[in-house]
Amino acid sequence: MTPSTQPAALPEHSYGGGAPAVNHVNNAPHVNAAPQPQGRPEEGLAELHAVVGRIAANVEKVIVGKPDVVRVALVTLLAEGHLLVEDVPGVGKTSLAKALARSIDCTVSRIQFTPDLLPSDITGVSIYNRQDNDFEFRPGPVFANIVVGDEINRASPKTQSALLECMEEHQVTVDGQTYPLGAPFMVIATQNPIEMEGTYALPEAQRDRFTSRVSIGYPDPAAELAMVDEHAGHDPMADLRPVSDAEQVLRLVNVVRRVHLSTEIRRYAVELVGATRRLPELRLGASPRSTLQLVRAARAQAALAGRDFVVPDDIHAVAVPVLAHRLVLTAEAQAARRSSADLVRNLLQRVPVPQAALDPTGQFLHNVNPNNHR
Repeated sequence: MTPSTQPAALPEHSYGGGAPAVNHVNNAPHVNAAPQPQGRPEEGLAELHAVVGRIAANVEKVIVGKPDVVRVALVTLLAEGHLLVEDVPGVGKTSLAKALARSIDCTVSRIQFTPDLLPSDITGVSIYNRQDNDFEFRPGPVFANIVVGDEINRASPKTQSALLECMEEHQVTVDGQTYPLGAPFMVIATQNPIEMEGTYALPEAQRDRFTSRVSIGYPDPAAELAMVDEHAGHDPMADLRPVSDAEQVLRLVNVVRRVHLSTEIRRYAVELVGATRRLPELRLGASPRSTLQLVRAARAQAALAGRDFVVPDDIHAVAVPVLAHRLVLTAEAQAARRSSADLVRNLLQRVPVPQAALDPTGQFLHNVNPNNHR
């Protein structure tokens, strides 16, 4: 019997109230070392709940009626990953990316991907300085804490590949010289999967570097009506103010890193990812990188749920956003209109859930803290 797959909600107590004052002391472009977490795990989780609630409330001023989408974006941020927002035009892809970026007081850059964009337009270029009689490096827009890439699939594969090193190794190599990127570092890219004219599909290596993919979808009638009432005469993006900063986000990332991951949950993640490689409907299953990102996202999901340990529910909550976009369907599966997301959901039902912490009814014992058995 499998546990519930419903994702845990963001902390309710953080919504609606006035956000406490934030001391915006870290607006530098690079933060190379994360501060060490202090105090007990409960204190770190309490701070995480408060900060995440403020950021979510800020983003939902712009993206109305999509709490699950906001949750995936925040899980990706806390998991030190990158987010791909893939949907049809006009549903708020760029607004989601910009709202999240504006909610954190850190360096932000926006890149409009076009067919004539060059790799050096992203990473930077070495320019000859006559006064010094030497070349000096001029950093590109990728040197920021949050990089918003709009319509990433409109750039050529040569330009898209400029992000590969940045996203995986958090560094840029130009003319044989390597330049580290700051921390935190997150790429939020958007693309339209419907309009294929004048676009270049993201290669598998590029898609695999995105921790998660999310589709916003059309709002329900009530949410769309609320959006018309609130946004028709005023742009809510103009009123957004930072409610956190880069230093605080790094502290929260350290809290997520300390979330306990039991041996049973590790094996479950490995078995789930390995099962994708044996599906006859797929030409390419999930990579070992996806296993790492799955457990990182599960840790972030557990922290959002107020726990300092991961349970199978956390794996279930993030499995589709983390795994589905990495799977390559066979031609027969595409002709049969099979969905990679549906394949992941089927695997969640078929791969056995760890039994070590299940009670006689088959429910996972959420109240058992595995930290006592480390």
